[in-house]
Amino acid sequence: MRFLTASASALFVVALAPYSRLQAAGSCQALSALALSNVTITRAQAIDAGPFTPPGAAETGTARVLPAFCRVAATLTPTSDSDIKIEVWMPASGWNGKFQAVGNGAFNGSIAYPSLMTALARGYATSSTDTGHIGNTAAFAPGHSEKVIDFGWRAVHEMTLAAKQVIAAYYDGGPKYSYWNGCSAGGRQAMKEAQRFPADFDGIIAGAPGLDWTGRAAQAVRAMKALDQSEAARLSPAQLQLLHRAVVNACDALDGVKDGLIADPSRCTFNPSLLECEDGAGKAACLSAAQAETARLIYSPVTNPKTKREIGGLARGSEPGWTLTGWTASARATGVDQFRFLVFNDPRWDVRRFNPDTDIPLADEADAGTINAMDPNLKPFIDRGGKLIQYHGWSDPQISPFNSTQYYTRVVETIGSETEVRNAYRLFMVPGMGHCSGGEGPNAFDMVGALEQWVEHGQAPDRIVASHSTNGAVDRTRPLCPYPMVAVYKGTGSIDAADSFTCQ
Repeated sequence: MRFLTASASALFVVALAPYSRLQAAGSCQALSALALSNVTITRAQAIDAGPFTPPGAAETGTARVLPAFCRVAATLTPTSDSDIKIEVWMPASGWNGKFQAVGNGAFNGSIAYPSLMTALARGYATSSTDTGHIGNTAAFAPGHSEKVIDFGWRAVHEMTLAAKQVIAAYYDGGPKYSYWNGCSAGGRQAMKEAQRFPADFDGIIAGAPGLDWTGRAAQAVRAMKALDQSEAARLSPAQLQLLHRAVVNACDALDGVKDGLIADPSRCTFNPSLLECEDGAGKAACLSAAQAETARLIYSPVTNPKTKREIGGLARGSEPGWTLTGWTASARATGVDQFRFLVFNDPRWDVRRFNPDTDIPLADEADAGTINAMDPNLKPFIDRGGKLIQYHGWSDPQISPFNSTQYYTRVVETIGSETEVRNAYRLFMVPGMGHCSGGEGPNAFDMVGALEQWVEHGQAPDRIVASHSTNGAVDRTRPLCPYPMVAVYKGTGSIDAADSFTCQ
């Protein structure tokens, strides 16, 4: 085993020779002496095979049986105000020769242990970061501009550099392929990596990315303000189901088959006013005029009056995920934190003070591209040979799916060739899926396997089969198609079988 110094770290461009399952080259404990610039190793522990209970198991899940691995924890201090915690896990044997970094959620300031366990079980060396703070709020931000940058992009990049060096030291050779896998805020981190650090990863998975971080915050507090001020405008769970059934009934067949799913909600124009009745508030069979207006508000985009940038609302079909005050609780909390701590630096700020005409431009200006991940110039990533798979559930009630379709369109416009874009970047919209998972549509799929085939074997994903299960039994499969294509029924065969559909 060899240890890296800061001066030697840049020399590690190591290709693994016959690429199969590999053993560690030396002891895990010896990594405690590893000398890296701005990195302090705080743990280097060999973990035996068997049940592993991560810290905070009550919040992150129960113990899971894992193969033996080396667990390294470190603190990164790229600035004097940085305090970035990371963990790097490496199989003691059976390493697949690859590295997979995993993402976070919301303002999450903790290590993503469940995702680490999943990647490790698949044979990967893997890493996660707490993004430079503790807790799941933005209360860390006031007076700490460097910590905001750490959260926005630096923690992930610095973790990636350090993790690759730790891996190279443990195995006496670096990973052959490096991947990122994240959803929600982890999807935002994915897009930030592709845009800002095109050499960090060979392949990136960006699920339901919160790439328009300030825009989502604005939409969530916009709806929250309206519904906080008027209980009569809120929709009950029964009324949300009524609205959802009406939307699906109106738009289900637009793709040529009635299957309970809306293949492309951007084509659905159902008007909630069709469900109005006099004094509809509190009734399960109709909506009041105020409630119908609430639905229109949640569906509708809002425009930054200064830049004219459109910020998408939620798609028709997402109604089962709405709450009494609009978007999900996480979206509302993240939105309030954005304005409270990152825009106005006022912990007493509340949504009653929200003014979209002034506050949306202020939010974009305060962020200045630190957290938002909307740069459409993926040319450096594409030219380097990187591959990006983005996916988003059309029924996502937390991050608008229109963020993803709008971004893809802007990338094509910026690059100037959809063929060139499709050779490196593909977006898969998932009918009926909620935020990152769940929902009425097929919502289980192997994006990691699809990305591996693309990066390692040049097999671009022309379709990815997704499945839906009830009580553990698969009851429907459906192909996911590269946007803007959709799955179209061939006219014969079961509508619950993927083979009965083609991408058009």
